Amino acid sequence: MSAVVTPAPPPTPVEPAKETASAERPSPLTHPLVRRLLPLLVAAAVLVPLAIVLWGSGAWPSDLTVDIKTPLDDAYTWVVQNRDTNPVFLYFLLHLSNWADDSVAWVGDLLETLGWLPVIAAAVLLSWRIGGLRSKRGLKLTGVTLAAFAVSGLLGMWEATMETVALMSVAVAVSAVIGALLGLGAGLSDRFERILRPVLDTMQIMPAFAYLLPLVLLFDIGVPSALIATIIYAAPPMARLTALGLRSADQGVMEAAESLGASPVQRLLTARLPLARKEILLGLNQTIMMALSMVTIASVIGAGGLGEEVFRALSTVDVGSALAAGIPIVLLAIWLDRTTAVAGERLGEGAAPAGSSWLHGWRAWTLTAGTGAALGVAGWLVFIPEWPEAWHVDIAQPVNDAVDWFTSHMAEGVPVLGGTRTWADNFTTWVLNPMRDTLTATPWWLLVLLAAVLALLAGGWGAMCTAALAMAGVGVIDVWDNSLDTLSQAIAGVVVTLVLGFAIGVVAARVPLVERVLRPVLDTMQTLPQFIYLIPVVALFNVGRSAAVAAAVLYALPAVVRITTQGLRQVDPATLEAARSMGASTFQQIRQVQVPLARPALMLALNQGVVLVLAMVIVGGFVGSGALGYDVVFGLQKSQLGVGLTAGVAIVLLGLVLDRATQRPGKRSSTR
Repeated sequence: MSAVVTPAPPPTPVEPAKETASAERPSPLTHPLVRRLLPLLVAAAVLVPLAIVLWGSGAWPSDLTVDIKTPLDDAYTWVVQNRDTNPVFLYFLLHLSNWADDSVAWVGDLLETLGWLPVIAAAVLLSWRIGGLRSKRGLKLTGVTLAAFAVSGLLGMWEATMETVALMSVAVAVSAVIGALLGLGAGLSDRFERILRPVLDTMQIMPAFAYLLPLVLLFDIGVPSALIATIIYAAPPMARLTALGLRSADQGVMEAAESLGASPVQRLLTARLPLARKEILLGLNQTIMMALSMVTIASVIGAGGLGEEVFRALSTVDVGSALAAGIPIVLLAIWLDRTTAVAGERLGEGAAPAGSSWLHGWRAWTLTAGTGAALGVAGWLVFIPEWPEAWHVDIAQPVNDAVDWFTSHMAEGVPVLGGTRTWADNFTTWVLNPMRDTLTATPWWLLVLLAAVLALLAGGWGAMCTAALAMAGVGVIDVWDNSLDTLSQAIAGVVVTLVLGFAIGVVAARVPLVERVLRPVLDTMQTLPQFIYLIPVVALFNVGRSAAVAAAVLYALPAVVRITTQGLRQVDPATLEAARSMGASTFQQIRQVQVPLARPALMLALNQGVVLVLAMVIVGGFVGSGALGYDVVFGLQKSQLGVGLTAGVAIVLLGLVLDRATQRPGKRSSTR
């Protein structure tokens, strides 16, 4: 049988390969980046020439400015003239001011009446009880507490420390209550949470100094303004974390409670709140840290205490006295941070071990209170209330002598290296001055357009509108040049912070020993209030813009290092192992595997670096940063509300521009 072969059909004509490729190549206009930028570029092509024709292409045109300084100064004058007669002040603000003053004075008088030994005994026993009466953790916490208070007395800062503790106690108590109530509402109501979220965002973006100016207008310089500013500044973390804890409650537990017939109030008290204890305690920890930071800053408006000692010493470049007041602030921060952290750790440990119930629960608290009362009475009878002057240790003069030696040997004239102050001068000459001159010489419309483009690429159209309006707002309120000077310092600080932070974070993520060594250093740096960073930079770099940038880098670096390290460590180990098996070098693993996969964390590190650097550049006004920082400080000290509050608004606007230009929506967070 023979096979029949069917002839093959003739081949179909094929288009030339070149034409096929041309037909399948996508149009450049369909690229997502081009499609996103095209409407903005079209609008710019129409509006920019119009702006050039109407207002030129140089600095911000005077025709587009609005004078808000004069109305603010007029408002200040009216308030001063009517503070004693207007019903709003007489029947509301005056009572609020008196309550704030009396509350802090009552706590301060109580601490002074008790005397130094009962106060130390009470703090030590409380820490011991929180840490555990039979645990090493409790003994360590007791040692930290004893060291914090004892060193404060030895350095001659006992009275100032008690003033700070008194203001802190009232501020933290009120902030915790207000924050918990707001967080309760946001955790139980979606509508209330949507209303509260932008308010908390604004409160956390706004620099600390911006809170002081309107409060000085209403309550004048003194404790009431400092206390209320601290309460406003410290309440948001408690509200956010309380709401987070309530919303994160295990749904299975909540459904079980509902199935048992529990009412909404019973479910809240017996299930939702207990499940949110850790988040609430973390919120209290963050509130305490922010309150301590704000208390030191509020010293410029008469808060007193340790912050005033630091501020007074820095104003005369007395590094030794500033350090003597700064050390107790650091120790107080470490004590409060460790105490709340240990309390949070113990919440998850469960019931007391068998056979030791007498050291737990109400019996332990009774034992602690009884022992504290006995020691307090004994100390009050035997010792004088004030810390003995014979026990003071003067470190100011030795520290100043060491600073003088360093200045004469290391700050200048070092062969080849030149010295730290030479570096500061060169950084100002070759980096800060050119950046400032470039920004001020750039056409105003180009800077607004650049802010819009960066925000559009980072966060979309909403972020673009916010950034463009905020950048334009800086010019409208007539602080364009000073804002660009501050912006140049912020950009320089961010670049240095990111270079150092990413490099250190990569090394820490790859080498566990480096991460373990850095951990206590970063812990300490993150508990330091802002003012404390000014002490070493004044000694190293003298006053000036470089010193302000150096302080900003030190302040922002811990957050960038931590976020970078955490992001790189969270990369899937299997992916890294696959890269190693294919022969990738360490540098290739970092560049081609870890960095791309950790991009969200790195973007968050960038955002936090920007926000923290900008906040600290403003505090640098105390050490010669000039520009907006100087305007805020000048407005506070000279009661020039127009100058100070206008600069504060400009700082908020710059913060919005930098925030929207560096962070994708839905990824914002705070680590400090």
